[in-house]
Amino acid sequence: MLWSARYLSRYLLVPVSVLLCLCATARAATQDHRGGELRLLGSTSGGTLDPQLHYTPVYLQIFSAVYDGLLTYRKAGGAAGDEVVPDLATALPQPEDGGRTWTFHLRPGIRFSDGRAVRVEDVLASFRRIFRVGSPTASSFYENIVGARDCLRQPHACTLSEGVQVDPATGRITFHLVEPDAEFLTKLAYPHAVILPADTPDHDVGTTPVVGTGAYRVVSYDPQQSLHLARNPYFHLWSDAAQPEGYVDTITYSFGLRDEDEVTSVEAGHDDWMFEVKPLDRLGELGARFPDRVHINPSLHIVYVPLNVNIPPFDNVMARQAVAWALDRHAAAIFYGGPAVATPMCDMAPHNVMPPQGQCLYSLAPGPGGDASAWPRPDLARARELVAKSGTQGQAVTIVVQTDSTQRGIGAWMRDRLQQIGYRASVREISRGVQFSYIQNSANNVQISLTSWFGDYPSPSNFLYLLFACSSFHPHSDNSINIPGYCNPALDAIMHQALQEPRDPIRMALWRQASNMINSDEPAVPLLAIKDVDLVSPRLGNYAYHTLYHMLVARAWVR
Repeated sequence: MLWSARYLSRYLLVPVSVLLCLCATARAATQDHRGGELRLLGSTSGGTLDPQLHYTPVYLQIFSAVYDGLLTYRKAGGAAGDEVVPDLATALPQPEDGGRTWTFHLRPGIRFSDGRAVRVEDVLASFRRIFRVGSPTASSFYENIVGARDCLRQPHACTLSEGVQVDPATGRITFHLVEPDAEFLTKLAYPHAVILPADTPDHDVGTTPVVGTGAYRVVSYDPQQSLHLARNPYFHLWSDAAQPEGYVDTITYSFGLRDEDEVTSVEAGHDDWMFEVKPLDRLGELGARFPDRVHINPSLHIVYVPLNVNIPPFDNVMARQAVAWALDRHAAAIFYGGPAVATPMCDMAPHNVMPPQGQCLYSLAPGPGGDASAWPRPDLARARELVAKSGTQGQAVTIVVQTDSTQRGIGAWMRDRLQQIGYRASVREISRGVQFSYIQNSANNVQISLTSWFGDYPSPSNFLYLLFACSSFHPHSDNSINIPGYCNPALDAIMHQALQEPRDPIRMALWRQASNMINSDEPAVPLLAIKDVDLVSPRLGNYAYHTLYHMLVARAWVR
């Protein structure tokens, strides 16, 4: 935690002159930590290096130090990291035309890592490219830009000529929206809106790096082994809040170890940080032996069970509701480390984003003195009854999970529960780098799966609209984050109204209404809200956690 001089002088009565001396000493100390290699671990690579297509936390952490948008989230730990700040734009704009027009000015003197100057033409091309390559958030985040809906229908003909207008002479960029969007600036800060050179190919670049403007650049990538970053020779610091210059000289992300081996390597200091959820059998050891190197952080991470509403047996609402009644969230929490790390969920939006209201659906009533807003216990008898009524009893069901130990354990537990309520259940394990794309593609006919979702910013829209809007379902695509394939026009209408509503109480009431509709149809079963547990090496300092980027790689130093 960073303490301000005002706070310290007020509450600790330290003379300001002493504080200034301490601050100067701290600045000098940070210079001593420059250099070295930051070593990160992942069991598998994250797939594509395309910053406008990649949609998992694996590389968003890395991309935060490689790319910039007009706006970004402040590179700071805690609640400060939710703030939107100017990045390649000179300032945050004020809304015009009732919130339908937003005008930016491009910061001068910024260069890509290959030496080319950033131009307003690159900005226009980057927003066109979001639609031309089929970015996962093209519809959910940017469909409100004038001309975007035509781009969604005919991506290769996309121009956005009316929706994004640029003036090279003044560096002005103007966005025109179809209707007001209370979250538009937050969406512009999301990594899919990074600015790339105008000649970046209009297709997935795969393993070929695209140049950016950040403090680091990708120098090599082998999805089977590692990803290497080095300093961008053309970078100069324009905003520490938006794009820190970083301490380490190089960053290496290595792939291929099992999660158990990753823990051992970070414990020993051979590597500095690991992406994977820590195995349940190692959590006690970490807390006992390395309390000063373990960080537990509130997050926007949820675990849920998508149910395919378009194929048997879960095209039947009673079958979906039966799964919701059967799954014991308290039991699922044990696989993630118990109540200190995992909290049972009643809604698809976590409590720190949308406060609960009333008794949880699909659960027995809490006992005397119990919290009605908490998830108390399952009801297997009700689940069996619904399976029988739905006419789906005895059908084969395959649960698709990832290969890490936590998901394997929950997958086996889910299989047993589905068998208990009347299905012939089995589990299929797929590596992390493939599973998330696989379960999104309707061509794979995945009936039920287990997956995580990391909210992009703290709003119910990130969980309800993104995951269940009709526009988020793209049949036969690996970029279809509406995994259940659920489309309810009445729900869409309420969520669009919420997105336009500037008044907080009314907006939250609309999101509550939308959440209740989703709970009624149950296209997905919410399981757990997860706190992120980070283990760092003994040589890593200046740890800071961001809800989107996880450990901030540009803030960390190594000894």
